[in-house]
Amino acid sequence: MRVTVDEGKCCGAGQCVLIAPDVFDQRDDDGIVVLLEAEPAEHLHTAVREAAAVCPGGAIEAS
Repeated sequence: MRVTVDEGKCCGAGQCVLIAPDVFDQRDDDGIVVLLEAEPAEHLHTAVREAAAVCPGGAIEAS
């Protein structure tokens, strides 16, 4: 799996961090998503897909 984020679409909701904290974080100053792991381990794939699905800004792509 390859994960990408579009910071311009991120609204800082933070759902991705709650669902997959090993893959996503947020910047302290504005809450914008930070991608920690562009190629997460297989056991994280389900959580990453869920984070992408619930992202209100559609900022996460996982393929």
